[in-house]
Amino acid sequence: MSVIYKSPREIEKMRAAGKVVAGALALAAGKIQPGLTTGQLDAEIETFILSRGGVPTFKGYRSFPASACISVNEEVVHGIPGRRELKEGDIITVDVGVTLDGYIGDSAWTYPVGRISSRAQRLLKATKDSLFMGIEQVKPGNRLSEVSRAVQTYAEANGYAIVRKYAGHGLGRELHEEPQVPNYVDRMTPGNDLVMKPGLVIAIEPMLNEGTYDVKTLSDHWTVVTRDGKLSAHFEHTVAVTEKGREILTVE
Repeated sequence: MSVIYKSPREIEKMRAAGKVVAGALALAAGKIQPGLTTGQLDAEIETFILSRGGVPTFKGYRSFPASACISVNEEVVHGIPGRRELKEGDIITVDVGVTLDGYIGDSAWTYPVGRISSRAQRLLKATKDSLFMGIEQVKPGNRLSEVSRAVQTYAEANGYAIVRKYAGHGLGRELHEEPQVPNYVDRMTPGNDLVMKPGLVIAIEPMLNEGTYDVKTLSDHWTVVTRDGKLSAHFEHTVAVTEKGREILTVE
């Protein structure tokens, strides 16, 4: 495993990129309402990123056609924005990556569209809380598996399935760097269960499903949905390991 540890100067640049990501998500949160199309939301996000001097990291990445991944209801990740109109009661995940001065920030949030059901509210809360349970384990000397275990323990205690096909990841100059950061522990082995130390920067991103953890990819070769059609939520932050503990980089 070849992990690229970041200097304080590099983390400063990632903090700046993360601030733009957080701003884009705050903008999105204010725009989301019934009748808005996912394509319109993506255009607003792209305009914001460019206005802050950033580049949408996802656009063109492995030929992805948009600036944000926008996933609705049973869509787990990598939804392609387009003509779909949001409806009252939907949930929508907005995943944004920004490259600024050569360094990347990456964050995702799942939002309600208008009033949502109590079961959707519970899913969103449990997924967000599981992210922060994982983040609390980020500190020098802890192992990555402690992040994974914290996410898994909380999610499963609340009755949700963890998507196993996708994981968090290191990032910096590249969107996906070592190490992988699974959201459950049985994927970890002694050979890749990294001991965290200052300079490590990771994206932690639990994806929780109401039903089975099984997913499938649609014919567009991008959009991942739950196999049983039930709801999925996704929350993500970019987090740096510091001398004293951790810093969330994707905040305004």
